[in-house]
Amino acid sequence: MTRTIVESASKTAIIGFDQPFCVIGERINPTGRKKLAAELEAGDFSTVESDALAQVAAGATILDINAGVVYNSNPNPNETEPPLMQEVINMVQGLVDIPLCIDSSVPAALEAGLQVCKGRPLLNSVTGEEDKLELILPLVKKYNVPVVAISNDDTGISEDPDVRFAVAKKIVERAADFGIPAHDVVVDPLVMPIGAMATAGLQVFELVRRLRMELGVNTTCGASNISFGLPNRNGVNAAFLPMAMASGMTSAIMNPMHSLEMDAIRAANLLTNNDPHGGAWIKRTAFHQPKAKQAHANAVVGGVVAGNALVTLVNYPRMPRYKANN
Repeated sequence: MTRTIVESASKTAIIGFDQPFCVIGERINPTGRKKLAAELEAGDFSTVESDALAQVAAGATILDINAGVVYNSNPNPNETEPPLMQEVINMVQGLVDIPLCIDSSVPAALEAGLQVCKGRPLLNSVTGEEDKLELILPLVKKYNVPVVAISNDDTGISEDPDVRFAVAKKIVERAADFGIPAHDVVVDPLVMPIGAMATAGLQVFELVRRLRMELGVNTTCGASNISFGLPNRNGVNAAFLPMAMASGMTSAIMNPMHSLEMDAIRAANLLTNNDPHGGAWIKRTAFHQPKAKQAHANAVVGGVVAGNALVTLVNYPRMPRYKANN
């Protein structure tokens, strides 16, 4: 089974077909967040701090770190983003101990992040553009880290899923030329908005299946892209994620603060046997129950750890017997 190892100084996250779905928390990103961008330019990390703690508490497996602020005082990100990336990473590492994903379109910022990040972070990202491949893949090899491969190239983002698959295959093959194994390439097949393209869901499900079966790689996506422009986006996302998981998707960059989506992921982990004996599901459910039921659920989790059967432990009521209609 393909396993991508991402590490902090003390913890390991495994992205894999036989692992619980990996939630990569997206909140530490100033894109579209004017308040956060202004804070970061002013050297104020209070929102970063609260977002880091809240995402870990909500169940994030990895935290994505993006420092892409366009400074009013200096619009050149090649100068401003690398030192800011290091500041944000150092601050987050001092607060939480889960692995990080270094996210930037500026190669110098990626390397700056790699220089200070403890463990084995995920690098986000490389595309199929020739200049990006030549800049980013040597960094991936030098620091021995896994990388997110986004399925677009010099021609842009294709609406044809076969073209996006071909770009992904190209990146995996070029990575191999640098000595980077396929299990260290996590492909983002690019999720299109369902509101703009009716087949967007079907496309990504088929792409993920092909990426798993033909290339043997793990996959990720910006999960909320599917619902862009629609009402009740959380409802759409919560339906999309388990369907993507059933097709073989193994991670997503998303907001773990949305409990509806997180519960959908936890339930899908349970149903695909990636939550053995239901321990994580039971523990999560306990937080929404009165104290007496919480105590019972905690005892159940203890029993699950001891290896007892889930249904026996929770004393599941007998299913009613139905009589056939005459």
